[in-house]
Amino acid sequence: MSILDDLAIEPLPGDLARCEARLSDAVGHDDRFLGEVAEHLLKAGGKRLRPTLAICAAYAAGGIAPASADILTGAASVELVHLGSLYHDDVIDEAATRRGVPSVNARWSNITAILAGDFLLARASSLAASLGADVAALLADTIGELCRGQILELQFLFNAERTEESYLSSIEGKTASLLATAARVGGMVSRVDPATLDALTQFGHHLGMCFQIVDDVLDLTQSEAELGKPSGNDLHEGVYTLPVIHAAAGDADLCAMLGRKLEWPDVEAARQRVIAADVIDASLAVARTHAGKARECLTGAEALDPLVCDRLATMVDGLVTRSF
Repeated sequence: MSILDDLAIEPLPGDLARCEARLSDAVGHDDRFLGEVAEHLLKAGGKRLRPTLAICAAYAAGGIAPASADILTGAASVELVHLGSLYHDDVIDEAATRRGVPSVNARWSNITAILAGDFLLARASSLAASLGADVAALLADTIGELCRGQILELQFLFNAERTEESYLSSIEGKTASLLATAARVGGMVSRVDPATLDALTQFGHHLGMCFQIVDDVLDLTQSEAELGKPSGNDLHEGVYTLPVIHAAAGDADLCAMLGRKLEWPDVEAARQRVIAADVIDASLAVARTHAGKARECLTGAEALDPLVCDRLATMVDGLVTRSF
């Protein structure tokens, strides 16, 4: 079941299905191999949070009605950026699986994954360009932000002195920027006034910050069966997220463990130290702060549909409380 289904607004599930068809059309290609590789993760499913947000932003701006072709095109463009970035991330992380299936780099090769990711970004750019220069420029800037956030994260790999400020700046780029763009695209296509457009954009930004912080907490607190990957995988990869940063600040022994590639038994020992440091609630408090700001963006935008805003607030609450 998708997040759209949980929102309980009748037209939404049908529009998400139409968006899926738009995505399939966008990545199809006469070259059968390229088409197969490009569709690999698309067929594996996913939360579809970004197209959901674009469609819901359009509903909030114009009322609940079947999404126009332009809205679906905008929603598909942001999801293709996300998919392309996942292809590249799996090469960086040397990931073997993604969404329960072999990653593209594992099934074929790193080169194939990189080129297929580039293809998806190109298709996203083409879709955005069909909506006008403003949307195309926005998507280009967002891809740049994704790169900035990821490069900043890479600069602090295995760095036990990583700061909260660096962490927040990184997730602002690699996660929140695309969610902000998804909401903004929904508003742009709906031709809302500048103040409403900014409110939707800020909503997406704070939603993205909340989403990533909670994801990073779950990486430490959930089991491998729940995550679909080993618990503490970020620790293993040298990505020290907010709970680790908080815990390391008061635990010299943990700091001594960090700063190098850990074998899995040591990852588990470090993970347990982080959990025992009583920093999970502090990290979730940061997520809740962003959730509150996201809700404020909606309540402060009088031009938005109150029913849709109520459902979007429910989405925010659901992201904060998932599996806790």
